[in-house]
Amino acid sequence: MLSYNNMISPPYFPKAIPLEVDGKWILVIVARTGQQRPYKSPEHVTSKKDKKYSYYIRYLTSSVKANSEQERKLINMADQTPYDCRANHKAVFDDISPVLLEDHLRKTGSRLAKQVKERGVEEILEDMQLLVGPPELRYIQNVAIMMFCEHPDRFFPYTYVQMTSFPQGSVENPSVSEDFPNITGSVPQMIQATMERFRNLFVREKVIKVPNQMEALRIKNYPYQAIEESVVNAFYHRDYMSCEPVTIEIEPDCINIMNFPGIDRSISETTIAEGKRFVSRYYRNRRLGEFLKELDLSEGHSSGIPTIQEELEKNGSPRAEFFTDEDRRAMRIRIPIHPAFLEENNGVVENAEKATKKMTKKMKQYSLILNFMADGEWHKTSEITEILGLKDTRTKELLKELVLLDKLVDNGKTKGKQYRLK
Repeated sequence: MLSYNNMISPPYFPKAIPLEVDGKWILVIVARTGQQRPYKSPEHVTSKKDKKYSYYIRYLTSSVKANSEQERKLINMADQTPYDCRANHKAVFDDISPVLLEDHLRKTGSRLAKQVKERGVEEILEDMQLLVGPPELRYIQNVAIMMFCEHPDRFFPYTYVQMTSFPQGSVENPSVSEDFPNITGSVPQMIQATMERFRNLFVREKVIKVPNQMEALRIKNYPYQAIEESVVNAFYHRDYMSCEPVTIEIEPDCINIMNFPGIDRSISETTIAEGKRFVSRYYRNRRLGEFLKELDLSEGHSSGIPTIQEELEKNGSPRAEFFTDEDRRAMRIRIPIHPAFLEENNGVVENAEKATKKMTKKMKQYSLILNFMADGEWHKTSEITEILGLKDTRTKELLKELVLLDKLVDNGKTKGKQYRLK
């Protein structure tokens, strides 16, 4: 069989599975769509020399040689399927979380939200056009795993957010740093958890009283919308076959957000340096972008960079800068801090140190909650509030964060909400 596999151009290797059916052994050959399509095969397999290769297609009940027009269509189809729309041959329907699926459908106002429990994951994914393959052998598209799997890193390596703070600068004093817990989960969960961390630890506001003016001037060290757009872009344009996470570094004077690979080669170095708008005809994860747009996390139409620059300009901040290497292997966006926050006497450093202390305190609170819930039983918010000695609203915030971090689950109720270990 191996020799026949190598006769195909490029070589193709189907999966052979021996199975016992009705007391007899049969060999099942599974021939999936290959990523290097289309494939040619020799017109005469037994010919030992001067083999002539051609494309073949299935026409009605026969396999026939493709004509020139059909060949053109086959070649045009080659490798044009975005990665997120390709079939994942490892995932099964149990890998899709009904909770995440239903939550997305509810947020986007879909009628399918009420049908998830009744009809099941497979039928709902079918309606959403997230399955590929014939009815007897259905596969889940990669985008469904990105959106609705609680552990997409099982299928896409290093799919998480790695965040590090350098209170005194990664160049000035790299030995002083704080590594935060990695953020994991589905793509929407990671985006939400990343922004929660920014909001709680790093985004600050300054109120400046302007003479002869009733309203005070409010500025932020980093405008929230600019950071959110940058984080969303990192996940949207990420190569999910890459073994590199989305990396975020907090410096005293800026935020660096890096993802892999770099900016598409169709975008010139001059355009990158200008940092106005990057227009590419090729989208690696087009369907993922559609889902993020449904959640109002992305606008599409190459509007991400203009949005970032517009939000920085409205805040009075310097423009963001974009960097990539010669081989376009990685991309880094640098979001500068507002100058008013640099004028404070070591204010940024002090804030980063406070953020580190705040995070350490939060980790202790997380630990208390998780230890209390080690019995695996459902617990009310009031019980945990009593243990922590905090206000009810603060306890709810901590519990919500632990749910996002995939440590706890809630019972899904608005009133009488309870939590337990996942």
